[in-house]
Amino acid sequence: MKRLEHSIPRAKLLALSLLIFLVRATPGKAGEARFAWQAEWEKTLQAARQEGQVVLYSARDYDVLFSKFFQKQYPEIKVSGVITANTPGVSQRILAERRAEKYLWDVYIGGASTGYSVLYKGKALDPIRPALFLPEVVDESKWWGKQHEYIDEQRSHLLAFNAELQPYFSYNTKLVNPKDFKSLWDLLQPKWKGRMVMFDPTLPGSSSALRFVYYHPELGPEFLHRLLTEMNIAVSRDLRQLGDWLASGKYAICLFVDGHRLLDAPKRQGLPVDWFGPRTFQEGAIMGSASGNVGLINRAPHPNAARVAVNWLLSREGQMAYQRIFEKPDSRRIDIPKDDVPAFSRRVEGVRYIASDKPEWMDLKPILKLVSEAWKEKK
Repeated sequence: MKRLEHSIPRAKLLALSLLIFLVRATPGKAGEARFAWQAEWEKTLQAARQEGQVVLYSARDYDVLFSKFFQKQYPEIKVSGVITANTPGVSQRILAERRAEKYLWDVYIGGASTGYSVLYKGKALDPIRPALFLPEVVDESKWWGKQHEYIDEQRSHLLAFNAELQPYFSYNTKLVNPKDFKSLWDLLQPKWKGRMVMFDPTLPGSSSALRFVYYHPELGPEFLHRLLTEMNIAVSRDLRQLGDWLASGKYAICLFVDGHRLLDAPKRQGLPVDWFGPRTFQEGAIMGSASGNVGLINRAPHPNAARVAVNWLLSREGQMAYQRIFEKPDSRRIDIPKDDVPAFSRRVEGVRYIASDKPEWMDLKPILKLVSEAWKEKK
C-alpha cells in the first residue's frame, strides 16, 4: 500500500478509494431493494394461498380470462364471484350489502362510470398503488404516456389499464362523405337537421361520448345544447334498430353509441355503414378505458389474494392474455405485442387522442341535467 501511495497522487488515490467503495456498496443496496419487494411478494403469496380464493366483481369475460390464465399460474387461489358489473342495480346492491356489514367482494374490474361514481364515490375502494409489487408493473415507463393512468381525483384508487379508440359517431356511406367533416361543429349544418339519430343519452353506454363533447374545451355545453335543441335528432334505446335505420338510409348519421357494438354485424353483411375515422374531427378521437379499470374493494374478505390478482392482471402476461380474450382492447402497456389488437382499436402515431375517462370529466350530473332541460326546451 505504501508503494501504491508513492506512485499515485493523493487526490487520485482518494478518488480510486471512493470508486471502489461505490462499486462494493451499490450491488448490496440493489440486492436489498430486490430482496425487499420479493420478500413482501412471497409473504403476500403465502397469505393468498391460505385465503384460497379471490372474489371478482367484474365485467363480462373476466371470468374466462382468470379461469383460463390466472388459475393456471395460481391453482391454489380459486377465482369466484358473479360476473355482473354490467347488470343494472348490482352496484347499488353491493353498497346495500356493505351498509349491512356484508363484505363479500375483493376486486372490481369494469367500466369507469360504475367504478368511479358508485364504488369510489361510495368510499368502497382502497388505494391500489401501494398494492403493486412486481417491478414490471410498478415501472411506469412500460405504460402508455410513461405513467399509470388513474380516473379518480386522488389518482390512486381506480387504475385504467386499457386505452382503446372508441368511435361514437357513425354514418351511412351512401349518404355521407366523411371528407366533408373537419370538426364536430359540422354536425350543426342545416343539411343534417332531421337526418340524425342517437342512442338515448340517459342510458349506460353513451357516457364516454357525452363527457367528451361536454367537457372538451373546443365543444362544451354550448355544442351539446345546440345539437340537442336545433337538429331534430331522433332517439332510440334499441341498438339493433339504430343499426337498421342507419343501414337502410332512414338516417344518415348516428351519434353517441360505440360503432363496434352498432355496426360489427351490418359491416360483416356488407351494408353501407361505417364510423368516422380517428383523424376526421379536429377536436380529436375519443380514447376510452371501456371495462379496463381495476380497483381494490376495501374491507375485502381475501385482501392478499386480491393483491396477487391485481398484480397478475397488470403484468405483461396478464395484459397479453387480456388482449387475446377481449374483442378490441388496446392495453396501456407498451412493452407487449399488439398483434391481437384489431387495427380499428389500435392506437397509432399522429392521432390526437382525448381520454374521456379522466377525473375532471367523470361527473355526469351536469350533462344529464343539460340533456333533460334541452329535451324540455325542444318540446
